[in-house]
Amino acid sequence: MLEKSLGILFYLKHPRNHYGNSIPVYLRITVDGVPSEISTKRKWDPLRWDARKGRASGTKDDAKALNTFIELLAHKVHEARRKLIDANKEVSAVAIKNLLFGVDESKYVIQIFQEHNQSIKALVPHEYSAGTLDLFERTLLHTQRFIQWKYGTDDININKLDYEFIERFAFWFKTVRKCQHNSTIKYLTYFKKIVLLCVKRKWLNHDPFAEFSLARRENIRPYLTETEITTIAKKAFPTDRLNVVRDIFLFSCYTGLAYADVQKLKRSEIIIGIDKQQWIDTTRQKTESATRIPLLPFPLSIIKKYETHPACQAKGTVLPIPSNQKMNAYLKEIADTCGINKTLTFHIARHTFATTVTLSNGVPIESVAKMLGHKNLKQTQHYAKVLDFKVGNDMQALKEKLTDLS
Repeated sequence: MLEKSLGILFYLKHPRNHYGNSIPVYLRITVDGVPSEISTKRKWDPLRWDARKGRASGTKDDAKALNTFIELLAHKVHEARRKLIDANKEVSAVAIKNLLFGVDESKYVIQIFQEHNQSIKALVPHEYSAGTLDLFERTLLHTQRFIQWKYGTDDININKLDYEFIERFAFWFKTVRKCQHNSTIKYLTYFKKIVLLCVKRKWLNHDPFAEFSLARRENIRPYLTETEITTIAKKAFPTDRLNVVRDIFLFSCYTGLAYADVQKLKRSEIIIGIDKQQWIDTTRQKTESATRIPLLPFPLSIIKKYETHPACQAKGTVLPIPSNQKMNAYLKEIADTCGINKTLTFHIARHTFATTVTLSNGVPIESVAKMLGHKNLKQTQHYAKVLDFKVGNDMQALKEKLTDLS
């Protein structure tokens, strides 16, 4: 930390409408030209004060007592400055003043996290989605439980945030909370946002994540094959609820929209695109990125099927979608009925769009990324990795081409 100039001045300060011989003695601390003044809670006769020395004049006992007090206070100022330097904290006149008078400027992890989340909440839905707030709130709850588990207290000073804290936090997620590696990394990533906030505000002098790896493990994301899609599409279910859920699920398989985006999809977001055909023109709730998707014949037929549905007409939505929890419960029932040995969830539809419907049929990955609303191509590339059969087909086409040349 750079050395900073320090000035200490004791002086008499004349208050307004003051009567009497004694005037309050003040201390002015100045660091790099920025002052902060403090009342010493002492008074003195201005006729017995040496303004040049900033001390009481004379040799009487009361003058000696005041000067001893002043010297002690000056020594404490230097001592406070040294403590700030040793603690690698910002040295300022206000910081010295607060240290002298025991003002607690300590910052605490949970308190900062709660204040941060309140700020995020105030910006939903204009700058942040409800889903982002939910993840911050869940991460806060996990952090509270971890601190209670490790320290036996409700909150800790941010200065306790170090590599060991992060390492033990990860251990707690995987053992106590039974989280998978990628879930652990997701929560730690959200916690890191709070840590970096403290670093940027100079409350923390280091990033405890600096040596900690937040790398995720590659997961093979399940998707439906063309045969499985056909099986679900052609199956006649005995109840309307399963038929409706099947239609909504297949709509997502052919559009790539996530549950939240299908749920909020309005009729006004079905537009005529640049090719004079119908497109979806919406914004992803999770990332707030624009998404434009040309509509294939199958999802268009589903839209038409529910045009007069009472729920759709009342809300102006495209489909009568139930809660995500109900959707996933009914999808498991659909999978069992169709003999599909996969844990069917709504999000599999999005993976199916990326793999079976688009990439495996030769749609360029750049176009797939744009339709999925991905902000960078890396998010889309993991879908391409699982399409070994497409690699085989592409190489077979190359072999045939090379054979023709020989």
